[in-house]
Order: sequence, then C-alpha cells, then structure tokens
Amino acid sequence: MVLNLSRNASERKNTMPKKVKVSELVNQFGLEVVSGEQGLKRSITVDDLYRPGLEMAGYFEYHPPERVQILGKTELAFYEMLPIEERKDRMERLCSSEETPCIIVTRSWEVPQELIEISSNKQIPVLRSSMATTILSSRITSFLERKLAPTATIHGVLVDVYGVGMLITGSSGIGKSETALELVKRGHRLIADDAVEIRQTSDNQLHGSAPELIRHLLEIRGVGIINVMTLFGAGAIRNNKRITLVVRLEAWQQEKQYDRLGLDEETTRIIDTDVPLVTIPVRPGRNLAVIIEVAAMNFRLKRMGYNAALQFTTKLTETIAEDIDDLD
Repeated sequence: MVLNLSRNASERKNTMPKKVKVSELVNQFGLEVVSGEQGLKRSITVDDLYRPGLEMAGYFEYHPPERVQILGKTELAFYEMLPIEERKDRMERLCSSEETPCIIVTRSWEVPQELIEISSNKQIPVLRSSMATTILSSRITSFLERKLAPTATIHGVLVDVYGVGMLITGSSGIGKSETALELVKRGHRLIADDAVEIRQTSDNQLHGSAPELIRHLLEIRGVGIINVMTLFGAGAIRNNKRITLVVRLEAWQQEKQYDRLGLDEETTRIIDTDVPLVTIPVRPGRNLAVIIEVAAMNFRLKRMGYNAALQFTTKLTETIAEDIDDLD
C-alpha cells in the first residue's frame, strides 16, 4: 500500500521564476564579447541550448528564440557557402526576436560581419569561446541547470547515513539536531542543520545543502552552536547530498496506530518530487540514531530487491495455508 502525504508545512518554495543574466555566463566561462554589449543584462530563462543548423538553411518554422544560440564549426562553415543576400537574411531572422538572450560562436571561429552589424543594432550579445562546441554546450547546460533549478528551504536536518541522504524533519525541539549529533559520533556525515536548501534537477532528483552562513554548524540546546568539522574532522561533513529518504520525527501518540510491519510505503512531496517517508514516533528510551541507521540499511535493502516485511507476510500466509490443509 502506498500513501502520499503532503504535510510539508515547513517547506518554503521559491516560486519566483529564475533567471540568469548573460553577463553571468560571460564571467563564468570567460567569453569574449564581440558585439551587442548593451544586451549583457538580457535574461536566460531556460537551460536548453540550441544550434540553429536548419535555420542557416532558411527553415525557421520551429526555431526556439528563447534559448542560448550556439554557432559551431558546422553551422558557420555552411553559412559561408551562402550568397551574400541569403547570409544577411539568415542573420536578420536569427536576431529578429527580443527573447533571444545571446549568440555564442565556438572554436574561436571568425564571427560573420553580418552578425556583428545586425546584433549591434538589435542589442543582442554575440560572444565567442575557444572551446569546442560540444564541450562548451555541456558546461553551459550544467551551469544553467544548477542556476535555474527549482529550489525550496525546509526546516530540518540532512545527514548522510550509509550513503543514504536522509532528511530528518519534525517539530521544533523534537530532537532532530541531537539525533544528528549522535549519528555524526557513530561515523556518519552532516550536510545541514536547521535549514536545508533543496534544489530539484531536471530529472527530478533532490539535492540538499546548507546555507553558507550555517554550513558545518549544529545547534544543541543547552550547549549552543558547535562546528562539526572542527570537533569531529573533515570526514564528519559534506557540502551536499542527494535526498532519497525523509524521516519524520513526531511525539508518540498513545491512541495512534503505527505501522509495525513496514508494508505501508508512505511518500511526501518536496517541490515536485515524491520522496519515500518513514515516520518514527519519539518517546523516552528510544534510541533514534540506531533506529535511523536501521531505516537507512532497510531502505538500501529494499532498493536492492529485498523486502523483509513482504517476505515475512508471504511466509506467514504460506504457513497458515499449510495449517488449514493439515486440518482438512
């Protein structure tokens, strides 16, 4: 049985559309500004790039002007074969949209004079790089995916337990930080305490990290703020981790029925991604660090195809069926 729980009251999602200025791209990759300097404040809103090969042949039917345009050796070599009238037409149409953030020429190829003149008039930045087209495209795509990814900030603790990125959530004072401290003492690693910044990649993976101000810090009530890296060494921390399991701590409720077999698989939604959820009731005498370690190991076993609860119920059903047959 799979339950989808959307109780993420502590999630603060960044709903503002993200943008990257062309000037950031120039600074990040050391691009040469050939023309259209006035347009360096233009915004890039999508992480997809586009190589206008068909456009150089005159087909603009499905041209995506909102993408960064990459002109490589193939496109420019074909362009040079065109008559002068067609060259000007191609560049006019390539620079016709106000949505176009910039045009990048790779391999230090000579920028066509028609492109320089038209882009200057349209104030569309034309940039140049010495890198190969595929290498530059890959690096720019990774950069834009990181910058434009949906983000959220969640109140909780993110730890790496046996290679499983576990986001520990729960009400304030429930014991999240104390549990994280015990896990660090047992050899696991802290990523973030109190505020976890989460980024969703294009393939719906969630990656968590700590805000710069509180990175490597842990707040323990009664003791204060401690620096985990200083106390336990560099092996006790890491800067980011993919989140694959959420552990929600809640105060034990006597009247509530808790899952004792582990057959009910719960999920919770963070940004636009459903993540497996384990709810652990907290009461005196329960060793939360050990329970979370076991939850991490059990989660890994399930991903490898072994489900102890399912195997137990299957054996139980078979045993009951055999007993009934014996009675008959």
